[in-house]
Amino acid sequence: MVEKIRRKGWKITLTIITLVAMVGLTFALRDQIINTFKSIKDVYYWVLLLMVPLEVLNYHAQTKLFQRLFSVIKVKVPYKFMYRLALELNFVNNVFPSGGVSGISYFSLRLKPRGVSTAQSTLVSLTKLILLFMSFQILMVLGLIMLAIDGRASGLLILVAGSLVTLLIVGTVFLTFIIGSKQRINDFLLFFTRIVNRLLHVFSRHPEVINTARAREVFDELHERYMDIKKDFRKLRSPLMFALLANLAEIAVIYTVYVAFGQWVNPGAVIIAYAVANFAGLVSVLPGGVGIYEALMTAVLAAGGVPASLSLPVTVMYRVLNMAIQLPPGYIFYHRALNEEPDGDFTK
Repeated sequence: MVEKIRRKGWKITLTIITLVAMVGLTFALRDQIINTFKSIKDVYYWVLLLMVPLEVLNYHAQTKLFQRLFSVIKVKVPYKFMYRLALELNFVNNVFPSGGVSGISYFSLRLKPRGVSTAQSTLVSLTKLILLFMSFQILMVLGLIMLAIDGRASGLLILVAGSLVTLLIVGTVFLTFIIGSKQRINDFLLFFTRIVNRLLHVFSRHPEVINTARAREVFDELHERYMDIKKDFRKLRSPLMFALLANLAEIAVIYTVYVAFGQWVNPGAVIIAYAVANFAGLVSVLPGGVGIYEALMTAVLAAGGVPASLSLPVTVMYRVLNMAIQLPPGYIFYHRALNEEPDGDFTK
């Protein structure tokens, strides 16, 4: 009985924190929301409706990406469950900004009741991020070609795209280097775990908030699962295609807003702006990358020949409407997950 009350108390607390975070996100977006309502009179409404099926396609691609990655490590997950979880992850990553860490943790907790280990879910999350960023590299090359054909591939855009590609390659090589050795992954991640424990010790009396011995077990399994994938990297071709489809669908959503404004801009500028903004948004400490995302997209689009007077209202409308489409169902599924037994019990 006491245990049940304790669990219920955690759920209520987490629900309150979530609602506060949502209010904070709405407050941070207040100027954008106002600007969106001011700009909406100038658009073709029927074109904006295309955003919905494109987002459905985006989440379909993400779901298939997850399923294919899990199949590589011989784990089966239902399509319907993964589609729902993809929406929940988007909600968590937008409302609880942490560079994607919140989403990875939530992903592991949601899959644990289904027999998926923390190492397996973490490896799939990391591999998904790597494949998404690899698809960014493909798209940015395509974007530069499109801009070059139009004579708008400026030195600044080439520098930005080249720098981002370099960062992504270095980051991917570093991650695979660390995870490719049991000794390296243990040394690096256990060092990171100790730092986190010291930081969390400020807020908790417990000297070891994250169990180091348990963390070592997870890291060892993470390495073993990675070695399973390493045996045949060709198995990642299909997941990479779905990662590419997911990014293309989201770029199409942005372009739909331009069309709704009656503007057919060069898709290359939109592609590069989207890649840069998402990369920066990943490391932003603000909800949904608010401010950084819009500023970078506008700046990169301006460098690609799209005037700020057009790109800013389009970016703002895209962000607000996109969140309006994705966050409500994400919150509904997230809230249901908190109250489901046993799948939604994250306090065990």
